[in-house]
Amino acid sequence: MRNVDYKRARHFEVDLSAFRNILEIDQERMIAKCEPLVNMGQITRASVPLNLALAVVAELDDLTVGGLINGYGIEGSSHLYGLFSDTIVAYEIVLANGQVVRATKDNEYSDLFYAIPWSQGTLGLLMSAEIKLIPIKEYMKLTYVPVRGNVRDLAQAYIDSFAPGFDDECNENVPDFVETMIYNPHEGVCMTGKYASKEEAKMKGNKINSVGWWFKPWFYQHAETALKKGEFVEYIPTREYYHRHTRCLYWEGKLILPFGDQWWFRFLFGWLMPPKVSLLKATQGEAIRNYYHEMHVIQDMLVPLYKVPDALEWVDREMEIYPLWLCPHRLYKLPYKTMIYPEEGFEQERRQGDTSYAQMYTDVGVYYTPGPVFRGEEFDGVDAVRRLETWLIENHGFQPQYAVSELDEKKFWRMFDAGLYEQCRRKYGAVGTFMSVYYKSKKGRKTEKEVQEAEKAQLETPYAEVDQPE
Repeated sequence: MRNVDYKRARHFEVDLSAFRNILEIDQERMIAKCEPLVNMGQITRASVPLNLALAVVAELDDLTVGGLINGYGIEGSSHLYGLFSDTIVAYEIVLANGQVVRATKDNEYSDLFYAIPWSQGTLGLLMSAEIKLIPIKEYMKLTYVPVRGNVRDLAQAYIDSFAPGFDDECNENVPDFVETMIYNPHEGVCMTGKYASKEEAKMKGNKINSVGWWFKPWFYQHAETALKKGEFVEYIPTREYYHRHTRCLYWEGKLILPFGDQWWFRFLFGWLMPPKVSLLKATQGEAIRNYYHEMHVIQDMLVPLYKVPDALEWVDREMEIYPLWLCPHRLYKLPYKTMIYPEEGFEQERRQGDTSYAQMYTDVGVYYTPGPVFRGEEFDGVDAVRRLETWLIENHGFQPQYAVSELDEKKFWRMFDAGLYEQCRRKYGAVGTFMSVYYKSKKGRKTEKEVQEAEKAQLETPYAEVDQPE
């Protein structure tokens, strides 16, 4: 787990705490204009009653617009719309010299528009974003399908749950939402959702499940029941479905509060969940932080869809972490080569799930304590993350930088492409004012002087060695 040590090396402090307002919901342009600290719970409260939603609504309530843009954001609709940053229409940015600019994909700041995602706020300060809205319905019709076999069988069942016939954008069989949870090396549950009207949901014989109530079973445990009772369908109120993983933070809540899933606790105190992650970090002692760093994994592996079977085998062999979360997303072929980009020639290969303009990727969410730790065996978390990063580089995968990175600078720029990012750093005066994204992501306690010296040393050749052999 990454600590925010980069804050020790900041050059200056800007108070953005007031930038937490939804400025406009434009139903004609289908745009929501939001300040960077607007969170997902806030935007769904405002938009869902209008039967509108962001095209990509990240699952956890507290995730903010700014964090999802500058960092990384995904949801079960990303197989249609891409990552959260792919749904942005315009950014309002304060540059290093204090100038305020509006960047879009086709104006004079188009290079900045494409460079902002994944930049961790190191090109300028985000003041607002115009985000794509889509029409929605009141309920999500969710189908739970249990799958069994080895990890490769589970991976293929996940791929088949949404990818067949994907070239046809109007294919009514393409779901609106997709996710799969792998509970052990031999069992998983594939879930696909389609928006449904209130009238359909309330038809005789249909089951409505309000999963958002504080006393309800945690969502991942509810989905797991499909392994015993077989395939089933239910209707979930749309906003509750969006935030289905919030109360348990996927399944991390089981580690934070081991008895939190018991019926008596949910009934009496379930409204307390989830604990604020910021509070947990603020109250952790050094020993607890070190334990989490060495004995606990919170990582996402973004891999091409066709390599999901290989990724699941790797995690099972090297980490033994379950459950695993699988969520597909499009990685678009863009006018600029951004920090993350599809494999070269994917449009000619056209594997399952690909289109001519986007390669299908998957987020393999690896969040929990590894099997060896539970068994009391030796586990080197630092080495495990290094091996994970090496595997990602070799397989054209990417590691979201909200988590700890063990990469040195050379390998960091082997995983990501530095070209457009460094070009914009220079062009818009970010060098010397905003910390480089590598140093902001890098683990360890840093001082401002150390970062400035390191950046100065690398300034002449920030990515000259990217393609050089080890």
